[in-house]
Amino acid sequence: MIATASLPAAKRVLVVDDNRDAADLTAQMLDLYGHTTAVAYGGREGIEAAVRFAPDVILLDLGMPEVDGFAVASTLRQMSAMRQPALIAYTAWNDVQTRQRTQAGGFDDHMVKPAKFEDILALVATTTHLT
Repeated sequence: MIATASLPAAKRVLVVDDNRDAADLTAQMLDLYGHTTAVAYGGREGIEAAVRFAPDVILLDLGMPEVDGFAVASTLRQMSAMRQPALIAYTAWNDVQTRQRTQAGGFDDHMVKPAKFEDILALVATTTHLT
């Protein structure tokens, strides 16, 4: 368990994942540690939620049907009127090519599923996007 005295400032976190159970559980855990969360269950919904929710950080699955995480990242990075959130690829894909694609595609970090919740908390706390 993480000591509450050492918790950093709360952030607005959007979790975008087509696995509803994983998305909901991640958001609920982040809520327990003081973050404000929203969940989207697909890429198109994730783009809409990002505009509406204005997150500080987005945990973004890559392998979603219809609109994948790469397309979501590209769309969000092209929205110059929107305050840009930190984008964390949160995926089971850990090969060199995928990591190169996330870096080139505007992601700020890459976390491999399944991850320890303490690692998710630490990454959310320290990831910021500079625009």
